[in-house]
Amino acid sequence: MQTPFSLPLRPLALAVSVLFLGGCATFSQDGGFSKVQSLTKERIGKDVTRVKSESDAATVEKTIEPLLAKPLSVDDAVTIALLNNRGLQADYAELGIAEANLVQAGRLSNPLFSFTRLTRGDELSIERQLMLPIMNLLTMPLATKIERRFFEQAQLRAASDALRVADETRRAYFGAVAAQETVKYMEQVKLSAEAGAELAFKMAQVGNWSKLAQAREQTFYADAVTQLARAKQTYASERERLTRLMGLWGNKTAFQLPDRLPALPAAPRNVTDIEAQALQNRLDVLMARRELAGLADSFNLTKATRFINVLDVGYVRNSFNQSPKRETGYAIELNVPLFDWGGARVARAEAIYMQAVDRAAEAAVNARSEVREAYVGYRSAYDIAKHYRDEVVPLKKRISDEQLLRYNGMLTSVFTLLADARSQVMSVNASIEALRDFWIADSSLQMAQTSRSPGNTQRNSNTAATTEPAAH
Repeated sequence: MQTPFSLPLRPLALAVSVLFLGGCATFSQDGGFSKVQSLTKERIGKDVTRVKSESDAATVEKTIEPLLAKPLSVDDAVTIALLNNRGLQADYAELGIAEANLVQAGRLSNPLFSFTRLTRGDELSIERQLMLPIMNLLTMPLATKIERRFFEQAQLRAASDALRVADETRRAYFGAVAAQETVKYMEQVKLSAEAGAELAFKMAQVGNWSKLAQAREQTFYADAVTQLARAKQTYASERERLTRLMGLWGNKTAFQLPDRLPALPAAPRNVTDIEAQALQNRLDVLMARRELAGLADSFNLTKATRFINVLDVGYVRNSFNQSPKRETGYAIELNVPLFDWGGARVARAEAIYMQAVDRAAEAAVNARSEVREAYVGYRSAYDIAKHYRDEVVPLKKRISDEQLLRYNGMLTSVFTLLADARSQVMSVNASIEALRDFWIADSSLQMAQTSRSPGNTQRNSNTAATTEPAAH
C-alpha cells in the first residue's frame, strides 16, 4: 500500500545515493607520477623527480652539487637536467591538470536548490525545489573512463618530455665538449701560425724569403685567428645551451667539461628487430593508441547524449499559509530536441575519430621509417668516425713524422713543416666533428627507439572538443 510519504522518500533516497557516489573520486597520492618514473627508467635508466616543495628542491640541490664539483660526464649532465630543468617541471604540471579533470569527471555536479515565496493578498505560498543532475550520473562511468584515458596520455606525454630533455642534453653536451676541444686545438694552430708568420717576416726582411711566401704565411695566421674566434663563439653558444638545459645559474655555471669527447666504441651496436622495438616502446605510438581509444569512448558518449542533453530530477515541497496541508512530489526537467537533434555533434565526433585513426597509422609508419633512418645515420656516423680515427689521422701523423725526420736531416726547411701543419688543421677538426656527430647519432637512435625522433612534433589532440557532450 502506498503511503503519503512514498513519493518524497524516493527522490530523497536517490539524492543521498547520488551524492555518495559523487564523492568517491579522489586524487592519487603521487599524482600519477610513479608511472612517469617507471616509463623513463625503463627507457634511459634515469630517475626523474617532481619538485613540489622546498624539501624536494633541497634534495635536488644536494644531488647535483657533487656532480658539478667534478668534470661532467654525459650521464651527469642528463641527471642534472632531469632533476633541475624548470621547463620540464612545468610540463609535469599538465599531469596534475589531467588528474584534476579525471577526478572532476567522477564527481556529480552540484544539486540545484530553488526557493520561491509568493503572496496573493493574505495568502502566502512557499515553494522549495531540489534538482539533481541524473543524466550526469548516468554518463559518469563513461566520462570517467574517457578522462582516465586522457590521464594516461598525460603520463606518457610527461615521460616523453623527460626523454626529450635527456636527448637535448646529450646533444648539447657532445656539442659543447667538441667545441671546447676545437678551441684548444685552434689555439695551438694559432700559436704555430703566429710563429711561422713572424719567422717569414724576419726572413723576408733580410731577403731570404719572397714577398709572396711571406704573404701566404701571414694569410694562414690571419685565418687561424678568425677560426679561433669563431670556435670560441661556438663553444660559448654550445655551453650556454647545455647550461640552460641543466637549469643552472650563478656560480653553478662554472662547471667543468672533460678535455675530450668519449672514445669511439670498439664496435657499433647491432640492433635486431629495430622496427618492432620502436612500435612497442615509442611513447608517441602509445599516445596515439591511447588517444584513439579515448576518442572511441567519447564517440559512444556523444551518441548516448545525442537526444537527451539535460535530464534533471528533483524533489518539490510546497506550503501555504491558508491550508494546513502541504504539497509534495517530484519534478523532471528535460530538454526536448525540437531543433537540435544532435546530428552535428555525432558527425563531428565521427570525423575526429577517423582523424585519430589516420594519425595513429601515420605514427606507426613514421616510427618505422624514423628508426630505420636513425640506425642508418648511426652506422654511417660510426664508420666515418672510425675512418678518421684509423686511417686519416694516423696517415697525417705519419706524414708529419716523416717531414720531421727530413727536417732533422736537413733535407727540408722549417716552412715545409709549417705547410704540413696547415694541411693537418682540416683533418683534425673534421675528426673531432665526426666523433661528435657519432655520439649525437647515438642519442638520436635512442630517441627514435623510445620516444620520437628529434624535431618530430606531435599534433595537438582534440580532447576538449570530444568531451564536450559529457558536460551537457
